[in-house]
Amino acid sequence: MAASKRRSSGGRPRKFDGPSRPVTMTLPERTLARLAAIDADRASAIVKLVDAGLGDGKRTQRLVEVVEVASGSAIIVLPPSRTLRELPWLQLAEIAPGRHLLTIEPGTSIEALEVALLDLIEELPADDEYERRILVELRRLIGASRRGRNIRKFEMLYVRPPEARRRRVAAG
Repeated sequence: MAASKRRSSGGRPRKFDGPSRPVTMTLPERTLARLAAIDADRASAIVKLVDAGLGDGKRTQRLVEVVEVASGSAIIVLPPSRTLRELPWLQLAEIAPGRHLLTIEPGTSIEALEVALLDLIEELPADDEYERRILVELRRLIGASRRGRNIRKFEMLYVRPPEARRRRVAAG
């Protein structure tokens, strides 16, 4: 029998392409209501949101984006990356769900970032396609920008969020 005409092993039909597993989580009622507005099946709603926010992995959309913020100046925006979080001198500053800015500690060179990216790519398991795409796209952008002398660093201001300031005052 042809592979496309295999009989079902019975039971519930598969909901998603690729491997899946059950996950239990607690969500606020408002989130559950909003998920129901997207799809009656909560799991499908979550998958749709993740695919919309981070891409579905099927299209070849760019994960690393260059977003113009002023005439002649742009920033790098990328999705979450657990591999980049391994670099102690680099921060992913979330500016919107699934969209992060890169910030590096003062004194860290662009060349150090590029070498660190090369090291992360080399150490990454071969089957981790999502992380590899992020790292390779980012390394290409950083490298090309460095060689073209089209990259520079600016300082960014970080402040404590208001709720953290209140907790600190109440504890002190």
